[in-house]
Amino acid sequence: MTETESIAYDVVVLGAGPVGENVADRARAAGLSAAVVESELVGGECSYWACMPSKALLRPAIARADARRVPGLSQAVQGPLDAPAVLAHRDSFTSHWKDDGQVGWLDGIGADLYRGHGRLDGARTVTVEGPDGERQVLTARHAVAVCTGTRALLPDLPGLAQVRPWTSREATSAQAVPGRLVVVGGGVVAVEMATAWQALGSQVTVLVRGKGLLPRMEPFAGELVAEGLQEAGVEVRTGTSVTAVTREGSTVVVLTDTGDRLEADEILFATGRAPRTDDLGLDTVGLEAGSWLDVDDSLRVIGSEWLYAVGDVNHRALLTHQGKYQARIAGAAIAARAAGVPLLESDPWGAHAATADHAAVPQVVFTDPEAAAVGLSLAEAEQAGHRVRAVDVEMSVVAGAGLYADGYRGRARMVVDINREILLGVTFVGPGVGELIHSATVAVAGEVPIGRLWHAVPSYPTVSEVWLRLLEAYRDAP
Repeated sequence: MTETESIAYDVVVLGAGPVGENVADRARAAGLSAAVVESELVGGECSYWACMPSKALLRPAIARADARRVPGLSQAVQGPLDAPAVLAHRDSFTSHWKDDGQVGWLDGIGADLYRGHGRLDGARTVTVEGPDGERQVLTARHAVAVCTGTRALLPDLPGLAQVRPWTSREATSAQAVPGRLVVVGGGVVAVEMATAWQALGSQVTVLVRGKGLLPRMEPFAGELVAEGLQEAGVEVRTGTSVTAVTREGSTVVVLTDTGDRLEADEILFATGRAPRTDDLGLDTVGLEAGSWLDVDDSLRVIGSEWLYAVGDVNHRALLTHQGKYQARIAGAAIAARAAGVPLLESDPWGAHAATADHAAVPQVVFTDPEAAAVGLSLAEAEQAGHRVRAVDVEMSVVAGAGLYADGYRGRARMVVDINREILLGVTFVGPGVGELIHSATVAVAGEVPIGRLWHAVPSYPTVSEVWLRLLEAYRDAP
């Protein structure tokens, strides 16, 4: 192993996914030098094994489902999807798992890329072990930002490795459609991949340990998504845990605690995420290897003056768009501290505080129907001690829903802080509602008073007219 003289940068970023890229971008925009260390592909999980490939798989499925509910078009789209074409389309969105374009973008902002595995080696120091065994030492004048994200968490089942189970990575990159697929889990990855692979021709069974799907959203979201999956042909079994898995030839055999035996061609475990911090040298700076990293609202690790943890690795909001938001905040905070400028700590919605992580996190689940939410659910708001009222409206009451699809089914809820008369959370479930959620995000993040929302007039006849129906229901409630 060879080693060269250390190189100093203002900021060293571990991880070149969307989060790390944005930290580096904000540092460079502030005139700071930046190095980015990446052991896999520049662009990270989102670009190659998560957001982009999964949505490329899902888009044809959702478009066909929508078209089947439109008179004059429904009969034309009753046939199967062209699976090879869908998979090829997916491949194009991952750039065929090549990162030349992303590397070019880093070059364009003036950040230096180091290929290899980066580890902390004491304060403000990162060692990079390159693919050919070379060793480079980088030092940071102002900040090291850990942006290494998460990995799939597999259950502790004997012999699981020999089964070669799918995780989210295999589910989004598979090159053939399995005839039978068992999906273990009830969260976002589970329901989205069940939607995609069923539409592509798999016979899908979903095994959920809990009582329902999407447990972190309003209960009706999981109920409506479960109905949609079942109507599409997916079997959803709740209250079911996997006790054993084996692979007999090309067949996966699954045993459950309910005494059932299932056979499949592949099994996907979508059972949680773990931080990618187990081999980062955290112990050299007094932190526990493999742990989530606790941060303040400027994304600086608690107790440190120079170490930042941005994106999924801090466990605040495991979403790409939220991680990129954090990166913008962290970059601004790093630049301000480097320049000796006081942070705007007194302003919770200022340039140096990731306040939205607590109050206004948006998310869209790309199933049929879609589920979209921002802010607090009713249960979360009540647990936080707010005096609230939930207002529910069936999406079908607006003319735009009927125009969007025959038999449109969905529901909307807004959670109102009665004392302040602002929205704490909003949830939409129904075809196409993903495009509604940003309006709710603006209302929640902006703490727009109910009285002012009356003056935000929705266009007729659009699905967004559900906003007016929600406000009317709040006004008319006893």
